[in-house]
Amino acid sequence: MRIVAGRHRGRPLESPIGGSVRPTSDRARESLFNILEHGKFALGGLSPVRGARVLDCFCGTGALGLEALSRGAAAATFLDVDSTALSLARANARRLGETDSAQFIAANATRPPRADKPCTLVFLDPPYGEGLAGPTLLALADSGWFAPEAIAIIETAHQETVPAPEGFMAADQRRYGKAKLTFLRRA
Repeated sequence: MRIVAGRHRGRPLESPIGGSVRPTSDRARESLFNILEHGKFALGGLSPVRGARVLDCFCGTGALGLEALSRGAAAATFLDVDSTALSLARANARRLGETDSAQFIAANATRPPRADKPCTLVFLDPPYGEGLAGPTLLALADSGWFAPEAIAIIETAHQETVPAPEGFMAADQRRYGKAKLTFLRRA
C-alpha cells in the first residue's frame, strides 16, 4: 500500500497484519481523489482537497487522510476507537513527516468529541455490514465536525446503501470491486 499522488507519491504505508483493519485499495483511493479533484466537486477548477481540513473517521491505516495531506490538505484528524489502528495511522503519519498536520483521537465515531474546527472533507470507512454510516454522520454533524457544504465520502460494501440523512444531499456513488463509495454534501 502506497500514497498514490502528491508530494508523498509512491511512499509506502505500513499495512496491518490480520483482518482487523481493511484498508481502502490504492485503486479505489486514486479514483476517489480523481473524482474530488477533477469531477463536479472541483468548483471553478479548484480542488476541494487543497487547503481542506480533513476528518478520517474509522481511520485504520490513515491512508485516506494521509493521501489528502499529500495532495495539499491543510490538516487531518484521524479518529478510531481501535488503539492498534490509531497507532498504525500515527506511525504512517510519522513515516511521511506529517505529524505537525495531524491530530489523533481515540473515540467511538458514533459518540465523537466536539470538533475544535469543522472539516470540509470527511472520510468514513466503517466496518462493512454494521449500519454505522448513518448514525456516525449524524453524530459527527451534531458534534460540529462538518463545515457548511462539506463533502463526506463513505466507503461501504457494494450491496450496502447509505441514504442521505437529514442535513445531507446525495452527490455521487461509485463501485470499485467489493467497495462502494457514496459522496454526500452537507446541506
